Amino acid sequence: EVQLVESGGALVQPGGSLRLSCAGSGFTFSAYAMSWVRQAPGKGLEWVSRIHSDGGSTRYADSVKGRFTISRDNAKNTLYLQMNSLKPEDTAVYYCAKSSGSGGFDYWGQGTQVTVSS
Repeated sequence: EVQLVESGGALVQPGGSLRLSCAGSGFTFSAYAMSWVRQAPGKGLEWVSRIHSDGGSTRYADSVKGRFTISRDNAKNTLYLQMNSLKPEDTAVYYCAKSSGSGGFDYWGQGTQVTVSS
C-alpha cells in the first residue's frame, strides 16, 4: 500500500523558516518524481515544486522561487521542502504528491498545515 506522510507544518512568523518532510512507503520511492502542492484557505490547489526521481532536476512555481528549496533523500524514502522568508500568503495545507509516471499524480499525503502569521 502506497503511503505518503507529511510532517513539519507549524505556525511561524513572517520572515521565518520551516522544513516540511514527506515519508514515502509502499513503492519504489527513488523511481518517481515527487511534488509539493498546497491549498490556501478558500482557494484551489496550487502546484509548488517538483523534483526528478534522482534529485537532479527541480522546478518551482514563480510564487516560491528563490525562497523554497525542494530536495529528497532516496536512501530514507523522504522528500523535503525547505521554506525560507515565509509570507502570510504561504499559509496553506501542504501536500506531497507522487507522480504517476504518465503525467499527473496518483497518490497524495494527508497534508500538513503551515500558518504564517504574526
